[in-house]
Amino acid sequence: MDIEVLISEHHLCRIVDFAVEKMNPNCLIPHFETLKHFNRPMPKNWISDSGYGSEENYAYLEENEVKAYIKYNSFDKKQTKAWKKQVGRIENMTYDDELDEWTCKNNKRLVFQYESRRKTDIRTYLCTDCPNCPFQEACAKRKETKNIQVSIENQKQRKEVRVLLSTEEGDKKYRQRKMDVEPVFGQIKHNRGFNRFSLRGLSKNITEWGLICVAHSPWGSKSLKSKNKMDEKGN
Repeated sequence: MDIEVLISEHHLCRIVDFAVEKMNPNCLIPHFETLKHFNRPMPKNWISDSGYGSEENYAYLEENEVKAYIKYNSFDKKQTKAWKKQVGRIENMTYDDELDEWTCKNNKRLVFQYESRRKTDIRTYLCTDCPNCPFQEACAKRKETKNIQVSIENQKQRKEVRVLLSTEEGDKKYRQRKMDVEPVFGQIKHNRGFNRFSLRGLSKNITEWGLICVAHSPWGSKSLKSKNKMDEKGN
């Protein structure tokens, strides 16, 4: 079970919740629906780790006109040399929108075969010249022919995220997240000594965690006032 807390700038807690499934992607939309239910203002930006980087979440944020500064699960790995050397990774392939086919790093074509519907539309592509490729064994992983299953919509979303996070503003906001989020848990766990719940049962735990966050918010408010005073002195 994961503890979830939506934190605004300067360590102020806005929403508290529990993720019983330990699946972060499933928590984002309920957070926003809670804001809507209580007529709370919607954030203009959402900044979180890769645990929230799913196709459904990207689509939901776009629909609600919220900028998604959210890395997907392979965002950081993709930057490494070891990752770039793996021929079979779809991230190392190029997509031709007109022909609707992929080309691997060894210039082998993967052509469209069929589309299936899960939570989203998944398209399957098959390599046309796998047996003659020197990377066949490592790439296809003991299969005769390399095939990939892709959500084209999610690939477009990931491209948009890469562009957004590569900007100066995007990089600054994502770095700021660590300074906004981590101190909250450090203050609650270390300074206040809250390491375990006193009550049993999910509903009681949610109430107890809510009280902890209510008690924490004045500290965040004090931090905000201190920053404002420093800004005034600087001006």
